[in-house]
Amino acid sequence: MNPIQSIRIHQKLPSGGWIAGVLFIVLLLTSCKSDTNEAFASGYFEAVETIVSARGNGTIQYLNVEEGMDLQADTKVGQIDSTQIYLTIRQIQAQKGAVLSRKPDISSQTAILKEQLAHANRELIRVENLNAGGAATQKQLDDARSAVAVLNRQLSAQQTTLDKTSASVGKETNPLEVQISLLQDQLEKCRIINPVTGTVLVKYAEPTEMTAIGRPLYKIADLSTLQLRAYITGKQLGSLKLGQKVKVTTDLGKEKPAEYEGTVNWISNKAEFTPKTIQTHEERSNEVFAIKVAVKNDGFLKIGMYGEIAPPNLPNTEAIKE
Repeated sequence: MNPIQSIRIHQKLPSGGWIAGVLFIVLLLTSCKSDTNEAFASGYFEAVETIVSARGNGTIQYLNVEEGMDLQADTKVGQIDSTQIYLTIRQIQAQKGAVLSRKPDISSQTAILKEQLAHANRELIRVENLNAGGAATQKQLDDARSAVAVLNRQLSAQQTTLDKTSASVGKETNPLEVQISLLQDQLEKCRIINPVTGTVLVKYAEPTEMTAIGRPLYKIADLSTLQLRAYITGKQLGSLKLGQKVKVTTDLGKEKPAEYEGTVNWISNKAEFTPKTIQTHEERSNEVFAIKVAVKNDGFLKIGMYGEIAPPNLPNTEAIKE
């Protein structure tokens, strides 16, 4: 509005209404000024969503998950039927026991030879004493020494044979032990463990349903902090840096938009064309940079909600909602 138009309005006003005319002009100028206070960037809130999938095959015995439920990380929330895996483990364990039953008892099978060798050593000592006193011949001494040597060779040969047999039987059980380990891993994966702390967004499966490895069971996300994904131009890029605090506003259906404090935690290192759902101050054909601003959620922010970032260089004269 120019001065000539304001004079004409003043001339049309009655003599007692000049105050109202001045107030009208002030309000008009204020509204024109507020229109220029545009958002620095705008976008939509998003969260890191995790799809929890089945790690085993079978019937879902139970799944204690409901949409909107808060879950803690490393919490068991369900079970897939694992009866067949458990029975297979028991079968292989029985096979392993049968194989180990063929493993020789080295100590008992060598006990006789060890006793004979001990007796031969005692006999050798006696003959040596007699030979020293002239009561035994050299041949008797040689026979006693030969008997000890023969028994030593027999004991060593039997010990070697039994060791090889025991090792062979042990190797036969190695594949069975590997099979048991694989089945125990499958048995463990039949337990449905929630991997992250968050809120269940979508539930895809129900108890008594058949499931398979990789089939989604539910989707969960940590909603305590949301990410406002927005786009800025190359000219605006110099106004932001990682870790910078910014003011984020969003419309919660109130008379005044809610304000939050956010932290810039990601700035894209390459330019891209503006997505069709995002409006910027420049032409849509210009390239922009994506950014993410972490905003602490007080429970009112939702995924997909629209948000705006105030210009970083503007003074923040209003209280920021924690």
